[in-house]
Amino acid sequence: MYIVTVGGGKVGYYLARSLIEEGHEVLIVERDAAKCARLRDELGVDVLEGDGCEATTLAEAGAARANAVIAVTGDDEDNLVVCQVAKHKFNVARTIARINNPKNQRIFHTLGIDVAVSSTELILSHIKQLLPAQSLLHLLTLHNVGVSFVELELPPNSPAIGRPLRELGIPDDCILPLVVRGGAQAIIPNGNTTLQAGDQVIAVSAEASDDTLRRILCG
Repeated sequence: MYIVTVGGGKVGYYLARSLIEEGHEVLIVERDAAKCARLRDELGVDVLEGDGCEATTLAEAGAARANAVIAVTGDDEDNLVVCQVAKHKFNVARTIARINNPKNQRIFHTLGIDVAVSSTELILSHIKQLLPAQSLLHLLTLHNVGVSFVELELPPNSPAIGRPLRELGIPDDCILPLVVRGGAQAIIPNGNTTLQAGDQVIAVSAEASDDTLRRILCG
């Protein structure tokens, strides 16, 4: 299959690597020149520097022959536009979008996106179906791919308290899709999010980085 992936961040990187390992032809569209260079060097994949929301960029990326277009940027609006352009301008058979805010899931389906994936909803569904809530808990470990879903409650002496996430040195193979504060407020964090004592942090981590993540967040 020929797959166009828009977004060269962590999600795009690991998605492209997995697709390549499975034998698919992959092209990544990314705005940032530095990320483009890194993706080419580390993955050996075709990378197009440009805005995936623009029809001219998708045309250059070969969307007209793509079996699927996957939008995994950090912006829900961009992901929606990418998929709509791919679907209606280039008649791509399958459009898949990452959703950062789970409230947007219904909108994406209503507007014709084939698959809308919310990591927050996936993790919450595992929490509800598999295990009771605890302060420190491995929610799910996928041993065959070396990935863990983990919940960590920040203690009062956590070295992460009061510091934005971008400054914590969180490994590239760890993603923090959800922070629950005060047992009632759900926060979808970004690099500027500052953690507080008692925050429950939901993390998706490579098993090899579990200890590092715990040390960063809990000390």
